[in-house]
Amino acid sequence: MSKKFLLGAAVTSSLLAPLAHAQNSVTLYGLIDAGLMYTNNVKKGTSTGSLVQATSGNINGSQFGVRGSEDLGGGLHAVFVLENGFNVQNGKMGQNNRFFGRQSYVGLDSASYGTLTLGRQYDSGVDFVAPLSEVASTFGKTGFSHPFDNDNLDYSVRINNAVKFNSPNIGGFKFGGLYAFSNSTDFSANRAYSVGASYGNGPLKVAASYLQINGSNSTNTTGAIDTAESTANGTAGFLLGADVQRVAAAGINYTVGPAVLGFVYSHSQYQGTKSFGSANGTVRFDNFELNGRYALTPALKLGIAYAYTDGHVSGSTTYGADPKWNQVNAQVIYSLSKRTDVYAETMYQHVSGKQYVAFINTSGGASSTANQVVATAGLRTRF
Repeated sequence: MSKKFLLGAAVTSSLLAPLAHAQNSVTLYGLIDAGLMYTNNVKKGTSTGSLVQATSGNINGSQFGVRGSEDLGGGLHAVFVLENGFNVQNGKMGQNNRFFGRQSYVGLDSASYGTLTLGRQYDSGVDFVAPLSEVASTFGKTGFSHPFDNDNLDYSVRINNAVKFNSPNIGGFKFGGLYAFSNSTDFSANRAYSVGASYGNGPLKVAASYLQINGSNSTNTTGAIDTAESTANGTAGFLLGADVQRVAAAGINYTVGPAVLGFVYSHSQYQGTKSFGSANGTVRFDNFELNGRYALTPALKLGIAYAYTDGHVSGSTTYGADPKWNQVNAQVIYSLSKRTDVYAETMYQHVSGKQYVAFINTSGGASSTANQVVATAGLRTRF
């Protein structure tokens, strides 16, 4: 074998190696969100008072993850995501101490036919409607969520054992669906399914979704919803589960120059639940939300949102039948770079109805009255 042949083979290999590497990738990514929060009125046991706390994830949950893609040829790729949530203030893992509690899935992706994935994932409301709402990852997120995150647009509950399909973009139209298994001999005990669709054309974006969870109040802890995780997260809507949980949502955004205006409506129903002292009755929420974002400069962005929630509780001797929530949120974000920004936001909630008290998501605790004010300031960086 000649030296010229060996030299040529070596040069060819060195040229092809970057090409092969470009077709297959593994990426480490993450976000760290830390700040300070003031809540004017928090009841902890027998004591009540203002709360000042160091926080993690005032807007976005602190997280790191690994995503990968392998070119299988013919436009088909094997993909995976493993994503961890953690508290930057104490280093503890989130999602009830799961190592990959935010997401963990593997699947196949085709630019022509869409993406099919299996594992722990978000439902279709999160995929399609949430980006148009005040809980969008680029907007207010956690503190801006509707009372108790009753519609799960802020994905307080992830879906286990899920098979999900999302279509490619077809002339601005996308659709998808998810089915999550109960992993039980009782097929319907703690299973879930959802569907969604969106359409974007120039400045206009619209979306709609539906989520149903059957039997999440069963004793099956290996199913679609982990009730222990819901309890740990303190999400009242999903806390005790229900015979049937249904969430229908729709939203619209319209962009006018540097401004984005939005409206979102969601209807959440928990049938056969014990939430709010209901004796196996029904709890219902109708959420009406207006939101707006404005880029004052490329670095400085302002946001404001108002949400009205009309609730109904049947069969409760402790709480009133028709609670109402009003919440106003405001936010300012200043980008120090493409990866790092500082922010400040404030939230005010008022609730009416017998025995109901205000409770803003991530505020640190429920108020002792019908009103609660939260102010936060923080720093986010991404990698």
